[in-house]
Amino acid sequence: MLDVEIAVAKTKKYAVQESGDSVEVVERPRGGLSIVMADGQRSGHSAKTISNMAVRKALSLLADGVRDGAAMRAAHDYLRTQRRGQVSAELTIISVDLETRTLVISRNSQCPVLLAEGDVWRVLDEPTERVGLRDRTRPVIAELPLAAGQTAVAFTDGLLHAGARRGLSLDPLHAIQTRPDWAQWSASQMADYLLESAVILDERRLGDDASVIVVRVVGRPDQQDLEIRRMTVNFPAPPV
Repeated sequence: MLDVEIAVAKTKKYAVQESGDSVEVVERPRGGLSIVMADGQRSGHSAKTISNMAVRKALSLLADGVRDGAAMRAAHDYLRTQRRGQVSAELTIISVDLETRTLVISRNSQCPVLLAEGDVWRVLDEPTERVGLRDRTRPVIAELPLAAGQTAVAFTDGLLHAGARRGLSLDPLHAIQTRPDWAQWSASQMADYLLESAVILDERRLGDDASVIVVRVVGRPDQQDLEIRRMTVNFPAPPV
């Protein structure tokens, strides 16, 4: 039996009230889950509005059974039409598709996606354009058979820009590989570790919104009892 772990860790730019990144999870109608992440142009409320537009359009189509690539293109067309090609967003979708038994990674983002199969990591960084700007923008899509030992890590550019004020930068893949115990981590531990690494590098004053998605496919012993799905969410609620 395969067990799919999904974790999201995100935080906002220092001294900004609202994060411009949006991340949502939706159940696929023919089995599986999709995680949609967008980083809106600018920061604060205006960026949040842009990222929400892209995420919600993709989310609604995925929930209706539309394929990932088509949902990405529709989100691009919608944002470009509504904002006349004047704003953009970086958009990433990671799907566990139980109908095709595949892991699908779709990018319209300058940020790469890290993919591990067992102990071997590769970087999915084929050039692609942000959504919302140019006609005929297409996503870059990687699809591979679902198997135990797979890990996909996606993030927004706030992670890559951490430490820039001090002439430093964060290499997420190097940060993972230097920890010999990473293969035993849960998806949540890995997401928290990468986000905390960025926060520390920026001296706890992040220069940009940062979000991390981790999807891990883990082999589990066959269970005779009911298949139980679980979701846990933690978020800070500021005082009134």
